[in-house]
Amino acid sequence: MTRPTYAVLSAALALGACAAPVSPPASAPAPVSVPLSASGLTAEQAAATITPQDVYARIEFLASDRMRGRNTPSPELEIAASYLVNQYKLWGLQPGGENGTFYQWWPFRGRGAAAGTAGVPVPNVVAVLPGSDPALRNEYVVLSAHMDHVGVGRAVNGDSIYNGADDDASGTTGLLEVAEAFARMGVRPRRSIVFLHVSGEEKGLLGSAWYAEHPTVPLAQTVANVNVDMIGRNDPGMVVVIGKKYSSLGGLADRVGAAHPDLRLRLSDDLWPEERFFFRSDHFHFARKEVPALFFFSGVHEDYHQPSDEVETIDTDKAARIARMVFHVVMEIANDPERPRWDPAGLEEVRRMRR
Repeated sequence: MTRPTYAVLSAALALGACAAPVSPPASAPAPVSVPLSASGLTAEQAAATITPQDVYARIEFLASDRMRGRNTPSPELEIAASYLVNQYKLWGLQPGGENGTFYQWWPFRGRGAAAGTAGVPVPNVVAVLPGSDPALRNEYVVLSAHMDHVGVGRAVNGDSIYNGADDDASGTTGLLEVAEAFARMGVRPRRSIVFLHVSGEEKGLLGSAWYAEHPTVPLAQTVANVNVDMIGRNDPGMVVVIGKKYSSLGGLADRVGAAHPDLRLRLSDDLWPEERFFFRSDHFHFARKEVPALFFFSGVHEDYHQPSDEVETIDTDKAARIARMVFHVVMEIANDPERPRWDPAGLEEVRRMRR
């Protein structure tokens, strides 16, 4: 999550309660997948495969010290990307990147880039779960999260690795868990689902900006974006869903939330409208291309952008319940015969922001 005004958010929360990819290291966790024999599940059974134990195992790897904060660019970021790709291959998802691969490489033009050079290539990861409806499978719901964090920096209490367990190993893990659940279903959603892991978010939403300008799945056929960032902390009974008022996705999310009281989650409206978060995370690059978008976000905390953002601080039960909610929301979008619709005032606000 790019840096907001921390004091304002913390007060509100207190009130609310083309190089080749690097192979994963030998210490990467064993897949935490349910057995292949468990395929053919109903939607409720598939959602139940998203567990706190799986969430912990994935975040523990992605946010471990050996991943050195997954900076953009870094070898560890490429290790994270390779780990994601291997999981999608394991579940039989299709590559959605460039040249028949799961990768979209984009040029990072940071201060390490020499004058006149094209920039250091860094990866986005794109996987596709094909839809089941011949009439709708060429339309797409994009589920996104950023896989990068801020790397190694100033030492705090002797620790200089900014692990990014909540920001955004939690959202990255949420996407993986949702993908596995969909892959286990007997009848898949009508529309296709794209799982997009972007890099460079912490450098200014660069990876999602590149994808929006060079989409590997046509944006004209992309009906919605659901973005997930920092879902593992704060009030265990609430997740903030930013962007509800901008499109019909808001009403859809509220209906899905009401239909699943078992998840014990209130889908709150934006608690911080003055911070304009709808315009400040990766989903905005979809919105500015006039793709309706929602942003699942649990807010910042005292470990935000600190070395102390480690797996031990994560409420894995909450993160698993949010991932289940996202699964059901994406399912509803993918199966709805109608595309999501912009609220006219919301669309005009987005158009003003991109001028």
